[in-house]
Amino acid sequence: MILETIACPACDLLQQVPPLPPGGKARCPRCDETLGSRSADPLDRPLALTVAAAIVFIIANTQPLMDLSAVGRQASTTILGGAYEMWIQGQALTAIVVAFCVVIAPATYIAFMLTVLLAARRPPAPLWVGELLRWADVMKPWSMSEVMMLGILVALVKIAELATVSPGIGMYAVGLLVVLLPAIMVNFDPAEVWKRVTWADAASRAAIAE
Repeated sequence: MILETIACPACDLLQQVPPLPPGGKARCPRCDETLGSRSADPLDRPLALTVAAAIVFIIANTQPLMDLSAVGRQASTTILGGAYEMWIQGQALTAIVVAFCVVIAPATYIAFMLTVLLAARRPPAPLWVGELLRWADVMKPWSMSEVMMLGILVALVKIAELATVSPGIGMYAVGLLVVLLPAIMVNFDPAEVWKRVTWADAASRAAIAE
């Protein structure tokens, strides 16, 4: 059994922590601080949340965010439609930033997480799973759906006196996506995937042993 030596973050007591079973927690014997924990469902729950996020993401980007009605005229737009309008109006940099942070980065993160979680369900996972996990971690801070949601709410307050605004299906989908993405990050434990990855040096040692 491999014991991990760590220092308690609260009282600095140096101690060894054994591998935890699913749902287990390790606490400091001196101050009762939590030293580590392991999810009871380390892969299935994040996978379910990621699948839900993928479905909601598609809805959020294909359905209208809102409907505007003013002086007898009506209009509606999607996320990509808004970025395109910025582009044709000469705000190319803003359009690129919006498209990347609200569409490309979340889509890439969700796609990478789906691939990683599906591939890790049957260990050993191939080496490329580790690379995808690293790229998913790179894309994670760039997924800014919550910033866009805040911007939409501010815009709604400003135009409420000038036009009649009706939230569309896309608006509700974006709101749900803002909840699902942090839920994936909270429930996902990268260590569970790293344990299942087949490393090149391990394959080399196995070939030598044969």
